[in-house]
Parts: sequence; C-alpha cells; structure tokens
Amino acid sequence: MTKTLLDDAFAHHVWATLQVMDVCAGLEPAQLEATAPGTYGSILDTLRHIAGADSGYLFAMTGGKVQSIDQEQEEQMDLAELRKSVEGFVSDYASLLATDLDPGRIVVRHRDDGSETHAPLGIRLAQVVHHGTDHRSQICTILTSLGIEPPLIDVWDYADQDGRLVEIPPTS
Repeated sequence: MTKTLLDDAFAHHVWATLQVMDVCAGLEPAQLEATAPGTYGSILDTLRHIAGADSGYLFAMTGGKVQSIDQEQEEQMDLAELRKSVEGFVSDYASLLATDLDPGRIVVRHRDDGSETHAPLGIRLAQVVHHGTDHRSQICTILTSLGIEPPLIDVWDYADQDGRLVEIPPTS
C-alpha cells in the first residue's frame, strides 16, 4: 500500500499514545488515579477518553466500519484493554487514509444522548491529531508532577525511532 500524506501524522498519533501507555503500565493504581490542575482527569480516565474518542472518530469517519467503544465499556477498561484497542487504530487509520478522501465531505456523528455534530472530514481529521496531542500532554504533566519522567513522544522522536531522522553535526 502506498503511503499517504497524512499517514505519518496518524501513525505518530497512535505511536505516541502507546508510548504514554507503556510508561503508565508501570504505575501503581494510586498513580493511575493522579490528576493535576488543568487536566482532563486522572491518568487512567484520560487514557480511556483518548481511546474512546479515537474509536468514536473512526466509527463516524468510516461510516460504522470501525466499532466504537461505548461510554459504559470505556469507563471499565483497564490499561491492557485500552492498549489493545489503540494498537488496532494503526491499521484503522491507515485504511481510512488510503481511501479517496474528500476533506469537505460532511461527516455526521450521532451521540448516545440523541444530539449530533456535522463537520467536514478535514476538520474531523485535524481534531483527531489535536485531541490526542492535548491529552497526552496533560498525562505527561501529571507524570512530571509525580516525579516520573514522561516519554519522549514528539514527532521528531517518532521519526528518530523509525529511522527516518538524520542528524548531521556541524563540520567544524
């Protein structure tokens, strides 16, 4: 399959979430419940929110081809279950991006409470990347407040780990 222009953005998105999850896998239950001012909630609740949102975004953008995690299920998932779900998003996003995408196509998201949102596909794709970055940053803030070194998860770290970043030192 040929890579699309957006593949790296979405592969990084999933990779970075998995990196955060891997650090959090070593935390004690009380640490997973830690919060910090200005964040979504606890580390575990934020990871649940990221995974649940991704499944909902994929459900809406694929017309239901990717199963959404419902709210009740999301609230009960442990870190291992969340990680397994997020791992699956790598291929889900790649499959979506490999289709003929029309950024102006209106995607309707139906919520459980009966409300719905209508937004262009391009906006929804941008939201996925923004949403994940924002909440991963919040988790890293909480980790730092606990005295735990957060993982290196920026795009340059992703490219370096993937062997696609070349650093050339000065010649003098």
